[in-house]
Amino acid sequence: MALSDAPILPNLDVALGSGERLDLASLRGSHVVIYAYPKDSTPGCTREGQDFRDLHAQFQALGARVLGLSRDSVASHARFAEKQGFPFDLISDPDETLCRALDVIQEKSLYGRKFMGIERSTFLFDPQGCAVKVWRKVKVPGHAAAVLEALKASAHG
Repeated sequence: MALSDAPILPNLDVALGSGERLDLASLRGSHVVIYAYPKDSTPGCTREGQDFRDLHAQFQALGARVLGLSRDSVASHARFAEKQGFPFDLISDPDETLCRALDVIQEKSLYGRKFMGIERSTFLFDPQGCAVKVWRKVKVPGHAAAVLEALKASAHG
């Protein structure tokens, strides 16, 4: 990925599973991790969220804000986060504004049927809002730990 191709943290107002709204521009000044996942309460997405949950204190200790992102509704996010004990917010993006800004809506295939969906991706943004690392086509096992290591390198680099 060329530096000029690196995504910038979009200046968008987003809905959170808590029912609150968040202006992403307000996050400038600290590291931000946004992990995009296909669907609440599915096995891979649950495991990924649990992994970020289990490492959340370490992300916080480095001053990073962790946010999950999917097209699910605010109500779905609220149920999912409560059931899994997520200490971070989930962004509800049913109109795909943020998903498209981060280019995570991709053609996928399931049982031979093609459709547009979220490609599991993670973005690590520096305090200026520039992506310092992007993971596409994420495989869940070990991923949250890899993001934490990249954050450590960025925060101390």
